Amino acid sequence: MAPRARVRAPELIGKGGWLNTGNTDLSLADLRGRIVILDFWTFCCVNCLHVLDELRELEEKHRDTVVIIGVHSPKFVHEAEHQAVVDAVERYEVHHPVLDDPELATWKQYAVRAWPTLVVIDPEGYVVAQHAGEGHAHALEKLVEELEAEHAAKGTLRRGDGPYVAPEPVATDLRFPGKAVVLPGGGFLVSDSTRHQLVELAADGESVVRRIGSGERGFGAGSFSEPQGLALLPGGRTVVVADTVNHALRTYDLETGAVETIAGTGRQWMQGQPTSGPAREVSLSSPWDVAWFADRLWIAMAGVHQLWTYDPQSGTVEVAAGTTNEGLVDGPAREAWFAQPSGLATGGDRLWVADSETSALRYVERDGDGFAVRTAVGTGLFDFGHRDGDAAQALFQHPLGVTALPDGSVAVSDTYNHALRRYDPATGEVTTLATDLREPSAAVLAGDDIVVVESARHRLTRLRLPEEAVRVESVAHRTQRAATDVAPGRLRLDVVFQAPAGQKLDTRYGPSTRLLVSSTPPELLAEGSGQGTDLGRDLVLGDSVTEGVLHVSAMAASCDDDPENEYPACHMHQQDWGVPVRITEGGADRLPLVLAGLDG
Repeated sequence: MAPRARVRAPELIGKGGWLNTGNTDLSLADLRGRIVILDFWTFCCVNCLHVLDELRELEEKHRDTVVIIGVHSPKFVHEAEHQAVVDAVERYEVHHPVLDDPELATWKQYAVRAWPTLVVIDPEGYVVAQHAGEGHAHALEKLVEELEAEHAAKGTLRRGDGPYVAPEPVATDLRFPGKAVVLPGGGFLVSDSTRHQLVELAADGESVVRRIGSGERGFGAGSFSEPQGLALLPGGRTVVVADTVNHALRTYDLETGAVETIAGTGRQWMQGQPTSGPAREVSLSSPWDVAWFADRLWIAMAGVHQLWTYDPQSGTVEVAAGTTNEGLVDGPAREAWFAQPSGLATGGDRLWVADSETSALRYVERDGDGFAVRTAVGTGLFDFGHRDGDAAQALFQHPLGVTALPDGSVAVSDTYNHALRRYDPATGEVTTLATDLREPSAAVLAGDDIVVVESARHRLTRLRLPEEAVRVESVAHRTQRAATDVAPGRLRLDVVFQAPAGQKLDTRYGPSTRLLVSSTPPELLAEGSGQGTDLGRDLVLGDSVTEGVLHVSAMAASCDDDPENEYPACHMHQQDWGVPVRITEGGADRLPLVLAGLDG
């Protein structure tokens, strides 16, 4: 193995304490002799959820040498609540210790800049690698094998059971349900996400009629994996299921009970793969909700910040809106930016969208021969709160659901505010309909009532639609991530990428790297925005702006470096950063962002 830089790993500290350890606090000294992988994540982040799934196989295969530690590092205020972290660990079946770090103490010690970030610590307690974003499982596997061999030879590897202690299971009819749909007979079909099932409830919203699915993760005819969105197709016989972690759309036949796959391959879509074609041959990425609009089934493709459509007549899918860049940009549908769209509802001539990471309510409408995207409420990735009033200054906090109401207004499941909100397009006003919900993730109309999916209370809650709004105290927040101080003028941006051992950059078909840079506000960058193939770039900051956010998207393709292999295995590494910056005299003139490796 090539010599590595010897950087001692900082201690693991977090005010919220430890989960999944049987009430035992851990230190790096307790983990000496094991290969430790720190996973810096936050439960709002779909890319973090992708990495949780990428790590499952590695975690199982190397359970006697590798200890994965989730370091929960919140973006939203709600995510800093300890019980919310406890819920998320169960909801997403995290089977390793988790450090609850609500004040980002360990995040800062490790100079992390993005969710998700993985840091590898060797058995002697030194940091040997860092990876940001998705697609690094193969590189981690190779590195773990090398570290196992190296430290077994040195006598510094300690094998045995890890510190994970499973929590006691809790018996409830539903467990972190995601979405619901009203059935023709008046009952409800609910996606019971953590139990990987669909559950049919009677019209009372409580009595279980039947369960659909094995209850185990899987992609077979009788299995789902964290299903979310549900939509009843015209005709009233077939429900389409957004089978989120299977990256697929399934159908459930209400008459026969048959489950079939209509879109997706079961594998996650990655940059460079097809974005249209026969639906069973095109990969999807964490479809979170579905809705029928403009003679198509629209898909909230949370994993790539886009909206796609499925045409049941031709059996094809295609991108309808979004560029895969994460942010809030309106305009022609193909040029718009979304940030983890997670809820859809059709209301008249609009498709309403809960755009969760921008805490925004947005909509799609026809525009000439195509479609356009508009924003009703919300300003960007880092502004959120609970504020009613004029839509231009109103605030949500990570909404996951949206419901069209009979009077033309829209109910928003304001998930991290534990509230049901309302936006009235006629007046441009936002009000609060109900509070004291617990992570509401969707709502459906049932007669004069609205039935809310209270995800973290594991139930459906029936409310009478109020005629008057609830008065709440306004509160506004910005993410607690500290801004990076940078000097005025020229700023060197370096995306650090080192191909995993045994691999090289794939240049057979041209450049194997891509870098896209933009900013909010646009005036933050006088020079340097746009797309290129070099992973380093000189930026020039604008004179008229003192703070903002740099949006950086990087991609690199690496392949096995074996001249004897005609068809080497290739892998895609990708990450999007939103870096808050503050322009100050004496600030840094270089901004390093680690995609894979260590910054020299």
